[in-house]
Amino acid sequence: MPTRKKILAISGSTRKVSSNLDLINEIVGLTRETNDITIFRQIDDLPHFNPDLDIEPAPETVTNFRNQLRSVDGVLICTPEYAMGVPGTLKNAIDWLVSSCELSHKPLALITAGSMGQKGHASLLDTLHIIEANVTDDTQLIISFVRTKIKGGKITDEKTLAEVTNVMAALNELMSKQST
Repeated sequence: MPTRKKILAISGSTRKVSSNLDLINEIVGLTRETNDITIFRQIDDLPHFNPDLDIEPAPETVTNFRNQLRSVDGVLICTPEYAMGVPGTLKNAIDWLVSSCELSHKPLALITAGSMGQKGHASLLDTLHIIEANVTDDTQLIISFVRTKIKGGKITDEKTLAEVTNVMAALNELMSKQST
């Protein structure tokens, strides 16, 4: 039996009820047989990035975030697009990882789910590539008009469900390759 993979899921939305959090919760259920997914819920507790604070020891919330990332096999980011870009809290969280390299070569799936998503997705992908996150064409997805595809916390659109399933299968494959 294959080893279960540990994934840290990060929502780019700070809303307590959001389409992206619904999406993560749906993925938790869909992958329950193969993955142990922990949702990082402290994104809005991270201090504003300041290089003067990026020293040892880093602020406690930053250290906890980094430790959680070190302890997993892969990362899932589900994020909306805000004003054609990356939500500020998500960008801030990633900025805290630049010097400490927790995402360097870490298998990562990126799902941008919002009204449109293309520009925010491209911008975040550029950042993830520059810090060497291991995100591939198969481990990324844009879900435009997400509110028409997720209702009551469930993916109701069959095509979207298949695409999400494929992204997670690709992430599992990437994590398996990385661990060999």
